[in-house]
Amino acid sequence: MARDGLPALRIAVVGTGLIGGSVLRRLAQTQHEVVGWDPDPATRETAAALGLPFADRLDVALDGRDVVFLCGPLSSLPATVTEVVAATGDRCVITDVGSTKMAVAEAADRAGLAGRFVGGHPMAGSERAGLAAATPELYVGAPWVLTPLGVPGLPAFRLLTRLVLESFDARVVPLDATVHDDIVALASHIPHILAGALATATDRSDVRAAVLSLAAGSFSDGTRVAGTPSARTTDMLLNNRAAIARRIGLVRDALDDLVAAVVTGDADRLLSGLSEGRHARLDLLARHTQPASREFGGGFDSGEDDEELAYLMELGASGGCVTGCRVDGDRVTYTVLRPATP
Repeated sequence: MARDGLPALRIAVVGTGLIGGSVLRRLAQTQHEVVGWDPDPATRETAAALGLPFADRLDVALDGRDVVFLCGPLSSLPATVTEVVAATGDRCVITDVGSTKMAVAEAADRAGLAGRFVGGHPMAGSERAGLAAATPELYVGAPWVLTPLGVPGLPAFRLLTRLVLESFDARVVPLDATVHDDIVALASHIPHILAGALATATDRSDVRAAVLSLAAGSFSDGTRVAGTPSARTTDMLLNNRAAIARRIGLVRDALDDLVAAVVTGDADRLLSGLSEGRHARLDLLARHTQPASREFGGGFDSGEDDEELAYLMELGASGGCVTGCRVDGDRVTYTVLRPATP
């Protein structure tokens, strides 16, 4: 039993690259019974060499599971949801770890999974790839987004919240799937584009060798994610192209303003633009939170489930996270952190 009474669960991890492999390796250290599966024979060989619990067939991995983590490539997730539904019981909770949420959420909704699918996105990673690069500590302290499909998904959300908090030592950020995709467009996906553009521009320049020999922290930090496997980044960006299209205008405007100020020698305009950016960066480094808690209960007919869902969505959208979830019958108590008011 875990610290607040979460029972041992039977869990499958489908797809065991860096992200799924880290999920598998972490869960293998807990009280839960976990098994992995991957379509790649080389990955299965790596799992055997590492001594990880693995199944040879997908149907064997899924049989009798309480929770399934879908960790394959983003573009494969909608089809995988349909396949997993057919091979699991109607009480099995399904989640994923994809960095975009709308496509898989829509696929789960079409499959009638509003009550047992909750999209997920652990906000951690590495420019490395594959099961050999996976580590059980990858998610410690990281934000882990969960996107329930409305009120029917709240029981599954509560279960996954407890699992993520207890087994991964992560922080749960509840979000609407569309809101999530807009947020990660600016927080993750456009930074990949900018890093790729800077690295590509350097590669095409006539001073490439000198730049690479002199590059210090600014270039190294600014291009770090350009080292991510290109196929993985391409899959991620194309699956969030709608949100990127909605948000990229903000980046273009800011870049155009800064470049115009440099070209025209407008020191005041340049100082203003850089100061605005510096302010956001300092807020990131000096971000403070304050604890709070909220209790809900009474079942679907009480109206409190609508309040619970609204509370969770507002919490995540405002920059807060869930740090504790205690379930007692039909009552649930969330312990949370909210951004502190200056």
